[in-house]
Amino acid sequence: MALNLDAVGKKLGPVSKDYNWKDVVLYALGVGAGFSDLDYCYEKNLKVIPSFSIASIFEFLSHYAANSDINLAGILHGEQDLIFHNPIPTEGTLITEGKITHMYDKGEKGALVIGESDTFHSNGKKLFTSIVTIFSRLDGGFNGEKAPKETFEYPDKKPDFEIDASPTLDQPLIYRLSGDVFALHVDSEFAKMAGFEKPIMHGLCTYGYSCRALIQSLTPGEPEKVRRLKCRFSKPIYPGDPIKTQIWKIEDNKAVWKTINAKTGEEVITNGIFEFGDIPKDEIRFDDQVAIITGAGGGLGRIYALELAKRGAKVVVNDLGGARDGSGEGSATPAQKVVDEIKALGGEAVANYDSVSTPDGGENIVKAALDAYGTVDILINNAGILRDKSFIKMEPENWQTVLDVHLTGAYNVTKPAFKVMREKGYGRIVMTTSAAGLYGNFGQTNYSSAKMGLAGLMNTLKLEGKKYNIKVNTVAPIAASRLTEDILPPELFEKMKPEFVSPLVMYLCSQECDANGNIYNAGMGFFNRAAVVTGSGTTIGDGVNPPEIEDVVDNFDAIASLKNGKVYFELNEQVGDAMNAFTAPAQPTTSSDEQKISSVSAIFEAMPNAFNAEAAKDVDVTFQYHISGDGGGDWNCIIKNGSCTIDSGTHEKPTCTLKIADTDFVDMINGVLPAMQAYTSGKLKIEGDIMKSQLIEKLFKL
Repeated sequence: MALNLDAVGKKLGPVSKDYNWKDVVLYALGVGAGFSDLDYCYEKNLKVIPSFSIASIFEFLSHYAANSDINLAGILHGEQDLIFHNPIPTEGTLITEGKITHMYDKGEKGALVIGESDTFHSNGKKLFTSIVTIFSRLDGGFNGEKAPKETFEYPDKKPDFEIDASPTLDQPLIYRLSGDVFALHVDSEFAKMAGFEKPIMHGLCTYGYSCRALIQSLTPGEPEKVRRLKCRFSKPIYPGDPIKTQIWKIEDNKAVWKTINAKTGEEVITNGIFEFGDIPKDEIRFDDQVAIITGAGGGLGRIYALELAKRGAKVVVNDLGGARDGSGEGSATPAQKVVDEIKALGGEAVANYDSVSTPDGGENIVKAALDAYGTVDILINNAGILRDKSFIKMEPENWQTVLDVHLTGAYNVTKPAFKVMREKGYGRIVMTTSAAGLYGNFGQTNYSSAKMGLAGLMNTLKLEGKKYNIKVNTVAPIAASRLTEDILPPELFEKMKPEFVSPLVMYLCSQECDANGNIYNAGMGFFNRAAVVTGSGTTIGDGVNPPEIEDVVDNFDAIASLKNGKVYFELNEQVGDAMNAFTAPAQPTTSSDEQKISSVSAIFEAMPNAFNAEAAKDVDVTFQYHISGDGGGDWNCIIKNGSCTIDSGTHEKPTCTLKIADTDFVDMINGVLPAMQAYTSGKLKIEGDIMKSQLIEKLFKL
């Protein structure tokens, strides 16, 4: 079987593993720790040997082989690189995701499969990155990319440190309990078939010995200071053979190393790199990302721009430079001043002076980012003006101008930016609403309408951007700016510095942010979430005949109550609850089992006969079903020109995708689980054109 070249770049995982202090100690014993370094073996003040990380994700490594279709008869662990971001806790859950990044062709020698993964702890922290090289002797010659050449040199001097160790004859029996139970390390007959005299040491066991030696020499008693541990596995070694780790310190925080068989002098592990030092500050960074901030010539926008640049982003500082009410021809001065500030601090930025209030202006703002930096990762819609008047005095021009800047302006800039983000599969967008929009404020009907409209814009963009990893959130800042500097008392103005809002906005702009479609109030160091909360409500009448006005009056307290209220993520959830309000929980039918459809495959076999061709006139839709569980699988259903085609497998461009477990699907078709109840409870997930799913009950009568 040839290598599956299509596996490159596809996400693997997540794979989770629970562990506790006993797993940490067992690993330590497996790599030779004992009373001489009790901190690794005793739960009191327990510390984790960093190389424990690769043993802890051993199950994940199998995904590289399974997805690449590599020939298992010829694989070897060629190289291992571990990069540490935070110390490994002594217990918890590890969540690992990764992908195959490269497949290199070495011709007759074989092939290299490179896998990279990131592992996070259940506390949310990123712990380490693993880059593994699998060498397959039997998979070369596929005319693929050649592996880049690497050179490695040791200093021409004696090692600064040499650490001797003596693994026992039984070492593999202990180490294998940490996950690698391959027979080569325990079964004599298997080892002989593989060409060895007897079972060999695990390469990663020797790796753990080497890690202990490096810590002993360079960070004694402080395993948390290990930043990187890389090497190449050169030759196997038998249990009981003594080893020696040789270490050369080449920089203040870097060393090179190798491990040799002390009995034969053969190099067992080579090309070793060890980096160490204090734990990096756990901070949000935007290195190599490109951010656009509108209205960034002062106030909040300026602070956002400075902070993003300080944390590594390349920034497009947009500001028309007009007056507070949007009047005047504009000026390049405010935006350019902020750019100059950023450059003086060593950052990268360009200025843009287009107005957000026109489609051309929005396109030009995004074009400025593309011309200067080639992409867009972050957009903060911050531009705004004020034209306050009571409603009766609100002229159409003042109404429209404020909407043009706040709401239409956000549309004008977001549309071209969203297109870039969708194509690259990543983006962060922050809208700027206001308490005036969320709660109302006298004399600001134009402003509050525009600001509440931005929340509506966010609510749909969060859905359209979800599958492209575009997160859209909204902030309602309470902050001093040129819009409020002569309105607020001086003492309050001082407390409302933009710097109190910026931290939340920075988080919403970051890769680390998983929030999507939320509104947050922020100001003066106080933060909270705002949301549209829907009460549990009540039903009136029988759901068939419209109720009378008097019925509404009699039940108005229940209608108006927000007790047990909920927040909906999208329209269909609320519509689903309304449609399901009169649906009593389904009772198991008393009819015989023969009248039920008992399996998923039987359902799809029955669907063509249950098809209602009359209801399918003018319908052109493709449904994709992903049924999980042992009895599940993939099926697609194409409805076109009054005909129905059912096929197993995955359709390239389905209109609507339905995901559900096999048992829930059978219950739903048999009437035990109402479809809307399945959807609102989360058992049925629908993607794509969700509204088209409502056609299914009309098209089929099962």
